Amino acid sequence: MTATPLKGSDRASAGPLADGTATTVRPRSPRRRGRSAPYWFLLPAVLLFAAFTVVPIGYAVWLSLHKVQVKGIGLGKGARQQVWNGIGNYTDVLHDSEFGHSVLRAFGYGLIVIPTMLGLALVFALMLDTPRARSAKFARLAIFLPYAVPGIIAALMWGFLYLPTVSPFYYILREFNLPQPDLFDGGNLYLSFANIAVWGGTGFNMIVIYTALRSIPQEIYEAAKIDGASDLKIALRIKIPIVLPSLVLTFFFSVIATLQVFTEPMALKPLTNGLSGSWSPLMAIYDSAFLRSDIYGASATAVVLALATFVVSFTLLRVSDRYTREDRA
Repeated sequence: MTATPLKGSDRASAGPLADGTATTVRPRSPRRRGRSAPYWFLLPAVLLFAAFTVVPIGYAVWLSLHKVQVKGIGLGKGARQQVWNGIGNYTDVLHDSEFGHSVLRAFGYGLIVIPTMLGLALVFALMLDTPRARSAKFARLAIFLPYAVPGIIAALMWGFLYLPTVSPFYYILREFNLPQPDLFDGGNLYLSFANIAVWGGTGFNMIVIYTALRSIPQEIYEAAKIDGASDLKIALRIKIPIVLPSLVLTFFFSVIATLQVFTEPMALKPLTNGLSGSWSPLMAIYDSAFLRSDIYGASATAVVLALATFVVSFTLLRVSDRYTREDRA
């Protein structure tokens, strides 16, 4: 009886065959095990993403292609059946004037919020980045703190400040016989909602821009000062062009948040009679799904809004990327 000599770890994995000869079972290569390790770490995140993002999106698309068909008076078993509707729901959405008006209102809201919020965030970040800034840590915290307040709480807090009967601002206006504008009527609604969004979102955007400013090497500033550049010229010609990618990023986030505005108008709706249930696109979806029980039409509206958000974001990204490449060239 002969045996094949074994070495190292091969001996532990060897076993006799039927004729008694020893064989060698090579262990799995550590390099091969290392290649598959990242996929095992990613597996939980992929499963959660698929379960809570991909599957709901697919189900919404599936619902948007169906409708309920009612037979007779709609009573009894089988009186209401789910049938294929194709693009019928999408056609209804595109011809729905109320949904179109909600998109226009969101657009007008964004024209106020985005420039104001990003402008203030950039100014605050530039001010905090100057060497002469005092109490910079406290100022950063004070500007960022409103972002930590939940949106629904911020909306309700500002909503009561807008009410003439309980607001201290209206009390001061009455004492000095000053005009008392109705912040829940007409165009003032845009300013009311925009104020809440700017108050809560400026701090987050400021932190993003300020972080980008802190990553700029100090040698660049020193060279500019040697050449006689003032703080204003350094901000306009050095700081802002360098942090432009961060500005583009915050701009994309702001555009997406504008198209998805929901918390502010929904929270203020019980405080006024001048706010419709479909003031914003998401409110129109909510109204269709939960108040009118048209889950199929609401799914189609949600898909249209998601596609519009994707198209707008992708277009802006391509345009900004092209201009960035031209500037670098």
